Amino acid sequence: MSKNLVVYMSPWCGSSMDTQRALTEWGVTCRYVNVKEDRAAATRVRGWTGFESVPTLVIVADGGEEPYEPPAALSAGTGPRGVDRGSMLTEPTRQQLRAWLEKNQLI
Repeated sequence: MSKNLVVYMSPWCGSSMDTQRALTEWGVTCRYVNVKEDRAAATRVRGWTGFESVPTLVIVADGGEEPYEPPAALSAGTGPRGVDRGSMLTEPTRQQLRAWLEKNQLI
């Protein structure tokens, strides 16, 4: 199974743009999905995070849309921001993003 990175993002979001710049700088290949244009994608993100939280990065299998393994559950009362959920990471700092990419051998 080949793993690919999908970044759910919005073009108006500063965090989404910074994540896109970082991935480009680091030479990470990924597919971007604009949740403002793809309402099914927005629904998926809301299901995973509880709201339309972007950027949400997901490791998928061979061009899929869903995480290749179920993301770790969030603790009660905990938001998704910056939490390494295994196959998913939402609204990370650059440091969190780099560590997650390295851990998952995407960089």
